[in-house]
Amino acid sequence: MPIKIPDQLPARDILAREGVSVMDERTALRQDVRPLQIGLLNLMPNKIRTETQFARLIGATPLQVELTLVRIGNHKPKNTPEEHLITFYQTWDEVRSRKFDGFIITGAPVELLSFEDVTYWKELEQIFDWTTTNVHSSHFICWGAMAAAWHFHRIPKHTLEKKAFGVYRHHNNNPASPYLAGFSDDFAIPVSRWTEVRAADVSPQSGLDVLMESDQVGLCLLTEATGNRLYMFNHIEYDSTSLKEEYDRDIAAGVPMDLPHEYYPKDDPSRPPLNRWRSHAHLLFGNWINQVYQTTPYELERIGEDAYSAVRPFGRTKDAVRP
Repeated sequence: MPIKIPDQLPARDILAREGVSVMDERTALRQDVRPLQIGLLNLMPNKIRTETQFARLIGATPLQVELTLVRIGNHKPKNTPEEHLITFYQTWDEVRSRKFDGFIITGAPVELLSFEDVTYWKELEQIFDWTTTNVHSSHFICWGAMAAAWHFHRIPKHTLEKKAFGVYRHHNNNPASPYLAGFSDDFAIPVSRWTEVRAADVSPQSGLDVLMESDQVGLCLLTEATGNRLYMFNHIEYDSTSLKEEYDRDIAAGVPMDLPHEYYPKDDPSRPPLNRWRSHAHLLFGNWINQVYQTTPYELERIGEDAYSAVRPFGRTKDAVRP
């Protein structure tokens, strides 16, 4: 089944051209299913591009998903028209009474700041706490993952001597994890960050499990049974040209920057980059959506109930036996 997004959202035409099935409101109402409710807290400056990247991955699953776009209430991005935000986004205050099967919090271009110096940090801390009662499974991305690791476990981020930038090989540390079902033993993932979270700072008592890491750029994906949380420190959702656009932007601005690692064919920036991570991006998000579907309660309002959490999973079947 397809993803349900607003009819006029720019991502709709892009996804339709790519063959991703997109559903309108009228068709969704005719289907006798409860769509999975997925929220996307978009902290990236180019919101249209980011919402398209995640909608592409979520919409490729066989389940009906309704995507809600969410933004920080008191923060105005510079690269997204105000009209777009008003038309397609809700503030967290507007959705805080709702419950979601899944909730994604993206990265943000603030990683060199201390967490407490980010202008919207207090609101983000409230959102992290809110996910523990109103979200069945949370998926944190890049800086969002570092911020969540700090908030929930006080795991620090460390500034790198130079930017980790390019496409790097990663290891599959736990093939038995349902999130890595079908993954190769090693695979490529885009990386673009000035900071890192280190394995040495992850306590064995934290309940965190390292699923992906790289010999060159360290930790990539952690999972945590508490809250069904995923912490993805890299950008597996990136488009083929995302790293190119970042590189071209920095070069044009006079920022010294190495070529993205193993990104351009033969390190020739005049040649189009090859996407070597697309299949694993779809696989990770498909596995995550499937896990959400298998374990979330059919009655959305039961998300966050301690009694339900203790007897998981019953799945989403309407007539399943309840405790």
